[in-house]
Amino acid sequence: LILQGLKYPGLKSLAPDKPGEIFLMDLNEDNPRAVELRISRGFDLASFNPHGISTYVDRDDTVYLFVANHPHQKSTVELFKFVEDDNSLVHLKTIRHDLLTSVNDIVAMGPDSFYATNDHYFSDFILMFLEIFLGLTWSNVVYYSPTEVKEVAAGFYSANGINVSPDRKYIYVADVFDHNVHVMEKHANWNITHVKTLQLDTLVDNLSVDSHTGDIWAGCHPNGMKLFYDDPENLPASEVLRIQNILSEEPVVTRVYANNGSVLQGTSVASVYKGKLLIGTIFHRALYCEL
Repeated sequence: LILQGLKYPGLKSLAPDKPGEIFLMDLNEDNPRAVELRISRGFDLASFNPHGISTYVDRDDTVYLFVANHPHQKSTVELFKFVEDDNSLVHLKTIRHDLLTSVNDIVAMGPDSFYATNDHYFSDFILMFLEIFLGLTWSNVVYYSPTEVKEVAAGFYSANGINVSPDRKYIYVADVFDHNVHVMEKHANWNITHVKTLQLDTLVDNLSVDSHTGDIWAGCHPNGMKLFYDDPENLPASEVLRIQNILSEEPVVTRVYANNGSVLQGTSVASVYKGKLLIGTIFHRALYCEL
């Protein structure tokens, strides 16, 4: 699944006047193409400003899709059901909560529960940049379910991508401004506790996890400041890292893709499936590679 159309303070947008869209790409096909998913009536498409995304497949094979949304500079999480027969999404509900202040990414834990990262404490544009400038560690991770909502981790500069290990015992959180990935252990009461931190020399944006190997694939920004400059002579570079055996004493970090911005600008996510790599960006194109 591919999101398009994020409008985020300080960052340019490919289509600033166009609402967000969700596309499906079947990597089992020889020449995969992105197909737009139709969203059911009754959902406010005009203000759709999608950010993070996560899916949950229930025991009856129902596919639930969670999308972080920023309508009118607010934060919500939209819950959809995927209907494969006609490539559509049925909107089930909009989730709002006082603890979901600036949702960046989500990892689904059930058909109506998830962990979410708040990348800033403030939602106001000026206060948000003041928060970054002062280096405040007020970003956090929240657990949401219909019966309980709580902060489960805090003290991040900017908690960004979040994902879960294949055995669902560990939660991974990328702190983009602190150049690292945190490994957190998940407990029966949904609390999470810090296990270790992997420090990297790049800004780690979103994380995807290979369900077969457990490898973490990270979309990264070698120079974050270039994202905020709209300078064709100084384009934001792209980088994709693969992290193997993150729980071991010596995880293996491999730079799988790197580009100076001439092909791909501002890589934010990378996902692998059966030897195929799909790389997404904040405001540029997507890149499909065969490994």
